[in-house]
Amino acid sequence: MASPPENSDETFPSADLAGELNPGKNREVEVDPISSEVAATKEMKEEVAATEKKKEIEKKECLDKLKSAIIISGIVVAVVGAAFAITKKLREK
Repeated sequence: MASPPENSDETFPSADLAGELNPGKNREVEVDPISSEVAATKEMKEEVAATEKKKEIEKKECLDKLKSAIIISGIVVAVVGAAFAITKKLREK
């Protein structure tokens, strides 16, 4: 393996020895833009998924309430109809 020429720009950047040896004094945080973008995208996807799931749950609850209301209304109508039928039969006798 050949070593790169001395005038090449493909060398490693110089290290910050003070920052590396004393991490408590290093106040400048370097953020990897690719990692933060991936994390932000993941968070947005999770938020969208949670919102969609919440909407589906609310929709299901609304449908359950409507279904219950229809069933209860049907039972009430049947009971009232039966009561009218019984009173009509009793009046005929």
